[in-house]
Amino acid sequence: MTTLTSTPGGAAVRHPAPPATTARSRTPRQGGTILAVPALVWYAIFMIGPVAAIFVIAALHWPGMLQPVSFAGLGNVRTVLDDPVFWDAVRNTAVQLAVALPIMIVCAYMLGYYVAQRPPGHRVIRYLLFIPGLISTPAKAMVFYAALSPDGLVNGALQGAGLGSLTDAWLASPSTALACLIALDVWSGIGFTAVLFAARLGSVPDDLGEAAQLDGAGHWRTMWRIHFPVIRDYVGVVTMLQFLWTLFGSAQHVLLLTQGGPGSSSTTLSFLVYQKAFIAADLGYSQTVGVILFLAGLVGLLAIRRAFRQNY
Repeated sequence: MTTLTSTPGGAAVRHPAPPATTARSRTPRQGGTILAVPALVWYAIFMIGPVAAIFVIAALHWPGMLQPVSFAGLGNVRTVLDDPVFWDAVRNTAVQLAVALPIMIVCAYMLGYYVAQRPPGHRVIRYLLFIPGLISTPAKAMVFYAALSPDGLVNGALQGAGLGSLTDAWLASPSTALACLIALDVWSGIGFTAVLFAARLGSVPDDLGEAAQLDGAGHWRTMWRIHFPVIRDYVGVVTMLQFLWTLFGSAQHVLLLTQGGPGSSSTTLSFLVYQKAFIAADLGYSQTVGVILFLAGLVGLLAIRRAFRQNY
């Protein structure tokens, strides 16, 4: 369909009319929006709602589920910041992340690269690496308890090697309790993370590694200078996931092995949220720490994203 317009000289010029928007062309976009509504409602209720509730409860004085509630304002914030146990938890969480995350990511990447080269028995190695991810958290805690108890496997091995002076009550010592929890975090996550890296490295074209080796690059240089830049964005995603798991999921290991002790030497922020809510029955304090934990997680994700130069 065309339209006629006249120029100042009197000549008529034809212009094609813009195509009419039909109901059929609008249907796909409308249909996609309708299909997304249930997911958006679910996300708003079960994701945005609980996050908003954390901020609301953090401003309340709530000494138990069945107790009267009053407005506390910033009183909970002052109480938390004046509590030395909170600062112990901050220090322990920072040490846990600073030690466990780099060790886990670097070692998992190296293991994943080795498996991706398809050495003899690489399929069996994949299954073996995945085993810690298939064991429940209580079972993993029991394994570490059996190994680290005063009469456990570690002390038995030290005594058998003539190093009895090095034996210790590893989980009950303020100097080693947190290190034991970090070791459990690394052991729990390194195999699963290595399998993820191996799957991603398996999709990298073999020509890249072969060309690098023809130019004289060894496996170490090929691993870090060739393959790592290719999957850098994927490493960032996995690092984010492990950061969140270590930050928010450490409470269960602390609960099962040390209860935050001795004293507060192994108390982390996530365990402090649980302890104040379900043991001390101080929900306002608990959710104030939860808000701080949420903000720490958000800042950590942004820092990791910037470090790995993510584009999304």
